[in-house]
Amino acid sequence: MKRIFMIGTGLLFYLAACTVNSQEEHQTDSAGKKLESKPAAIHKDTIEKKPATAAEVLARKEVPVLCYHQIRDWKASDSKRAHDDIIPPANFKQHIKMLADSGYHSILPDQLYNYLNYGTALPEKPIMITFDDTDLDQYTVGAKVLKEHGFKGVFFIMTVSIGRPRYMSKAQIKELADDGHEIASHTWNHKNFAQFTEEDWKIQIDEPTQTLEKITGKKVAYFAYPYGVFRASTLHKLKEHGFKAAFILSTKRDEQYPLLTIRRIIDPGTYTARNLYHSIQKSFNKVVTQPN
Repeated sequence: MKRIFMIGTGLLFYLAACTVNSQEEHQTDSAGKKLESKPAAIHKDTIEKKPATAAEVLARKEVPVLCYHQIRDWKASDSKRAHDDIIPPANFKQHIKMLADSGYHSILPDQLYNYLNYGTALPEKPIMITFDDTDLDQYTVGAKVLKEHGFKGVFFIMTVSIGRPRYMSKAQIKELADDGHEIASHTWNHKNFAQFTEEDWKIQIDEPTQTLEKITGKKVAYFAYPYGVFRASTLHKLKEHGFKAAFILSTKRDEQYPLLTIRRIIDPGTYTARNLYHSIQKSFNKVVTQPN
């Protein structure tokens, strides 16, 4: 009898292990190479929850999301308008230090997606820090400053620029991914999403995704619109092409697809740290600390 009990117990452990393994999410790149898997534990909090409706997503408190482009000192040739998209390294360091000193905790897209879609809890004073366009200074300055404060960022890569002068290389992108930052898509050559033709879904969406997945070995599931511009009538196609969420700038979210129009604000290079703090409070006046 004791032997039968031991055999039965062993069989139960075996079946449980098989169940966990079967729940792992396996992805492959275009060459059939297995991408990094996400274990079942990541999905445990959401697997039994019903995804939120668009109205429920819109009703949740917004999480602040910041957007950066170039991190360098201004040149005489830079226009006054360009100063919004170019932040001097000294200013960037002060702004990130302010966020850390103010008690903010950086989050990544999966955390934001699970909060918006399933109500999963977030750390106190969550914030997302994003970078567009693949500029080298985002690696040499941006990632270094984030590391000093224990922050992680999201890098939206324009793949046409990879390896070109003053842009990141494949090795640097891979290093960012390995360090726990999120690598996401920003099209092939920054074409306006509202002007996409049918062919662009391959050129601007599918091929960049495959390129980034090959570089990082990880699934690419997030997207940022060039110029922050989107076309409501084709938003559904982003989901069909494998994206879980997408990011605009400070315009209004789409009422039907709020997960595909998550708001961000640019941190202008002309801002002081105090300016940024007040801009965050004003733009995201319902800052989340706990899920609804």
